[in-house]
Amino acid sequence: MKIKTKTEALNIVETSYLASLSSLLWVALYYLPIGGALLRLILPLPMILLHLRRGTQIALEGLLIQFLLLFIIMGPVRGTLFLFPYGFLAFWLGWCWFKEKSWKLSLIGGVVIGTLGFFLRVIALSTLVGDNLWVLITRASYGLIEKFIGLFNLPLYPSIVSIQLVAILLIIFQEIVYVLTVHVFAYSLFPRFKLTIPDPPRLLNFLVNFNN
Repeated sequence: MKIKTKTEALNIVETSYLASLSSLLWVALYYLPIGGALLRLILPLPMILLHLRRGTQIALEGLLIQFLLLFIIMGPVRGTLFLFPYGFLAFWLGWCWFKEKSWKLSLIGGVVIGTLGFFLRVIALSTLVGDNLWVLITRASYGLIEKFIGLFNLPLYPSIVSIQLVAILLIIFQEIVYVLTVHVFAYSLFPRFKLTIPDPPRLLNFLVNFNN
């Protein structure tokens, strides 16, 4: 393939570099025993940055390159897991900010993608390890309910349905915190790359001001 313009060259270089960086972050997140919270926070940022700088088509190409890299390096299961939710979340947030959509839309869509991705990861990892990981999540949910009941000395006995419901609500709450943190972090970081994302709603201004 003959490169004719500077823009084409930059598209190739930035796509390769940012896809490789994002892949490296995923490998580090998967295998390193420390730094998981920070790696999870910055993992979507390279592909979001690519989307904002080069547009939707190049972002799709970058996502495909990252998928192929991880598929080869880590295998079909572990290599594909980055898509759920980090790959799709990065593309969604990049698209929303590239199109200057509101935080409300990007947050809601991001939480939905993150929640669905969590359940897909549980299914995939349960198949991989040969054990039902959802049981561990429900046990943690039961432990939380039990502590709450004991703290307030309530005459309640949690049912299976309530335990499952609390587990799901905890997962959704976790995704809300994660996606919102990515928004705040990106809002403070991207102006240094001469890129901007839409301003947050007034209700969330205190988070941005606190971060600054």
